[in-house]
Amino acid sequence: MRLEGKVALITGAAQGIGAAIARRFAAEGAKVFLGDLKAKEGEELAAELNGGSAEAWFVPLDVTRESDWVKTLSRVSEAAGRLDVLVSNAGLNIRQPIEAMSEPDLDTMLAVNVKGPFLGIKHVLPVMRRGGGGTILIMSSICGLVGHRYTPEAYIVVKGALTLLAKAIAVRYAKDKIRCNSVHPSTVETAQVREFLQDPQRRAERLAEVPLGRLATVDDVANAFVYLASEEAAFINGVAFPVDGGLTAY
Repeated sequence: MRLEGKVALITGAAQGIGAAIARRFAAEGAKVFLGDLKAKEGEELAAELNGGSAEAWFVPLDVTRESDWVKTLSRVSEAAGRLDVLVSNAGLNIRQPIEAMSEPDLDTMLAVNVKGPFLGIKHVLPVMRRGGGGTILIMSSICGLVGHRYTPEAYIVVKGALTLLAKAIAVRYAKDKIRCNSVHPSTVETAQVREFLQDPQRRAERLAEVPLGRLATVDDVANAFVYLASEEAAFINGVAFPVDGGLTAY
């Protein structure tokens, strides 16, 4: 098992890509803490994972609240004694172009997508340092690498911020044996995306921009996180890792 013995905290873990990452981590031997605001879904996923051979805990977590991070890291330390991997996955997209974006909606985008990871890393660093090191993985997007024509500006702004946050952490905390990388999927085939792409023209646009000719799956993304969290990636640090079928290779 590629993650055997590792303890991981995954934010936004109750459903979608976060749940897929949690299942893959558990299958590879990690002890998994599921951070989310969706208690019902989170508890159900924890029960599912615990019904197999995994160990999993749901922890209620609003990533925008520093006090929640303090409580969550205390819970992780009490239950597992250490933290080896943070997967900063929680995020949202309010699909409004810059001219229509309200100030409250912009504040929400910045709070969840930038402030949340920032606070999480702030409180994870000392825990990992005490444990002798660790790995921080940040969910960005192709929109953190390119100005994507089909995506509103606010999402590009927040994902771009995460790309450089990962690099900043990587270079400053490598001395503590803490690696940090960002992951950059193209459009991922989730239930929410399927609804968004019901319009045939919109789906055709997204497919046409990917050289491999399909959307990413949640497993495509989860597999990338498993690799980067594993010892196979022990010398991978500060990298913006695309999972995009070649989209950003143009």
